[in-house]
Amino acid sequence: MTALPRQPGFSPPIPTAAPDRPRTVALDVMGGDRAPAVALRAAAAISRDTDIALLLVGDAARLEAEFARLAPDPERIRWLHAPDAVAMGESPREAVARSSSSLALAAEAVAEGRADALVSAGNTGALLLHSARAIPRLPGVRRAALAAVYPTLPRPHNPDPFALLLDVGANLQCTAADLLQFAAMGAAYAARISKVAQPSVGLLNIGEESGKGDPLLREAHAALASAPGIAFHGNVEGRGVPLGAVDVVVCPGVMGNVVLKLLESMGEVLLAMGDAVYRERLRWRAGRFLLRDGVARVSNLLDYASYGGAPILGFERIVIKAHGRSGERALENAIKVAAKAVRDDVCGAIAAQLRGL
Repeated sequence: MTALPRQPGFSPPIPTAAPDRPRTVALDVMGGDRAPAVALRAAAAISRDTDIALLLVGDAARLEAEFARLAPDPERIRWLHAPDAVAMGESPREAVARSSSSLALAAEAVAEGRADALVSAGNTGALLLHSARAIPRLPGVRRAALAAVYPTLPRPHNPDPFALLLDVGANLQCTAADLLQFAAMGAAYAARISKVAQPSVGLLNIGEESGKGDPLLREAHAALASAPGIAFHGNVEGRGVPLGAVDVVVCPGVMGNVVLKLLESMGEVLLAMGDAVYRERLRWRAGRFLLRDGVARVSNLLDYASYGGAPILGFERIVIKAHGRSGERALENAIKVAAKAVRDDVCGAIAAQLRGL
């Protein structure tokens, strides 16, 4: 494992992506509620079990020896020393002013091509701001969008058990033109990741009729209905989100964040209800015992750890926001999704989709 020195005017490059080499993912080792221990374990597992190369960004002076005890594959690991870290509760505006944090240096490394994608479980606002400062937006993109995957009932045309919801908090205010771009970016991402030729798109609203909602949603509906290259299926009510009404649900950030947090709680609610039933009556205990495997499978499907993180769409490079409470498996999945998105040229697909508008 080689630590990359940080000197004024000098930053040894990792070669840019090429078909004959594995993709390199920059991992913010210091980000998340359970950092750095969980990030180190996930990185070691990725290095042993996949061909993904990792650029670990964090306090190498303190952590490199500890990481070596996890028996990673040293051929797939490089370090970029970052003496500072952004706290989870820190103000993003204050955090973005510090250029020596692991988030800042990871975003810079990706922008310079020393890594192909960025994964962090750290402060969401700081990740957004550092990414926006370092990584150029795709041509024509006004606002980047934070997209989240969530489980749905089966959709006949799409074998992927997850659908996409955006924006889920990057933008508190947006225009109808922004929502149209979110739809184009989400459809391109879903097409490449889920392998569906033309993902269906819906607009989250208070009713299915085209005239429902405030002026923003009505204007967005009209724009989406006439947009070329987008398979718009109209408005989607809240209940249609987990039922799998469409592959991509578009909405303003405030609405999306509320829906996402509600969906994330369902696994915990299911387990809590099962525990309550278990304590009520003996026959209910027997029933819960018989259904334990099915309950566990449903709970795992609803577990955010299996999602692989939330992509921030609109930049020229892939940025994945993992959940702050991510464990080892969740971070491994986030890294795998980032590498897959690079391999499948998601950013190029988004750019092409936006040109079609």
